[in-house]
Amino acid sequence: MGRLAAIGFDADDTLWHNERAFQLTQTRFAELLADFAAPDHLQDRLLAAERRNLGHYGFGVKGFVLSMIETAIEVTDARVPAAVIGELVRAGQEMLLHPIELLPGAEAAVAALAGRYRLVLVTKGDLLDQERKLAQSGLGDLFDAVEIVSDKRPDVYAQVFARHGEGAARALMAGNSLKSDVLPMIAAGGYGVHIPHALTWALEHEAAPDAEPLFRHLADIRELPTLVAELDA
Repeated sequence: MGRLAAIGFDADDTLWHNERAFQLTQTRFAELLADFAAPDHLQDRLLAAERRNLGHYGFGVKGFVLSMIETAIEVTDARVPAAVIGELVRAGQEMLLHPIELLPGAEAAVAALAGRYRLVLVTKGDLLDQERKLAQSGLGDLFDAVEIVSDKRPDVYAQVFARHGEGAARALMAGNSLKSDVLPMIAAGGYGVHIPHALTWALEHEAAPDAEPLFRHLADIRELPTLVAELDA
């Protein structure tokens, strides 16, 4: 019996592009409010609103749009034109319809592990949007289970891999976020594998636990099957 029974994958910016759609919308947000605030100031205010609102709205496009609207009201002293609010709503709707583009090597990496381990997609965000993205990705049939969670904490990973495997201690979680995909999985007793993406949301940044024996860093998702084979030997 090998050391690993289950492999967990993050979705956004691990299997497919996601953050770049948010950044493009933020650029449009700055353009719409250019008469009221400088881009850097606006970005700081928006990030503060997003941090404030996570407990109310959770992760995903809808919370992001509500935070943009809240920020627009704040920086304009409640004088933001209705047309701007309308543009922000439309931007959010476009994000929810944005086509999925897989990251290079993602499909091959998942396919290489399918059938050999219990594969679990663990993602957070809007339920309908995450379901849509998974369906469009074409990867759904490769996973044994899909968990769309409100947040990624050690207790969540412990529960997920107890349901879909033999516990976190015999599981590995791979993703682009140290804060969400790696550190809480390690705290739950499993391997946390960091596969960085060029664009990562500021609220997902954390220091890498380089001295932690359960931590691994990969430059590319295509390296994951080899790493799993080494850990499972």
